[in-house]
Amino acid sequence: MEQKLIYLVRHGKIELEDDHRRYIGQIDPPLCKEGKEQARSLGDRLNRVKIEGVFCSDLSRSVDTAREIAVRHGLISQERADLREISLGRWEGLKFAEVARCYPKEFKERGADIGYFRPPGGESFADCSGRVVAAFHEIVQSPFNSVAIVGHAGINRLIICHILGLPLANLFRISQDYACLNIIMAGDFGFRLKLLNQTTIN
Repeated sequence: MEQKLIYLVRHGKIELEDDHRRYIGQIDPPLCKEGKEQARSLGDRLNRVKIEGVFCSDLSRSVDTAREIAVRHGLISQERADLREISLGRWEGLKFAEVARCYPKEFKERGADIGYFRPPGGESFADCSGRVVAAFHEIVQSPFNSVAIVGHAGINRLIICHILGLPLANLFRISQDYACLNIIMAGDFGFRLKLLNQTTIN
């Protein structure tokens, strides 16, 4: 396989009604004003490199961030449902404190088995990894030698765990800030992580 570069990024900051930590998976809040500025800045940064294809989740926060990258390269981003963030089922949109109060047993179980616990009506990270890793390999096998993938915090962590051979229990040891940039090199040697979680303020 020819050497390829994958620019793996997270979408910009999203609009939320308050500062409480919430379970945000496949619900679809838009980018906030700061998030739109982050997306434009990310697009400007990636305008300095060659990108032949842009892929993204079909959730609006990923689509809108991807557009800022694609337009600068004369491209149209390709939306993929299999790059969506993890589905959190009945926990979607709830505050962490609400879940701890309403689902105390399940909340504790998830903390003890972050990779394989499945919230009511949702996915485990292992479930999610199955679809995301398959999509990642399809993109890597595309004819493009340099691509951007606009994902989500959970999705990006799963991809990084996969290429580094890390167990899912280590998922949250990997930081993925809003509008961060990761760079992955792919070739006959496998995968190498060249850059992790770089933002404009890092």
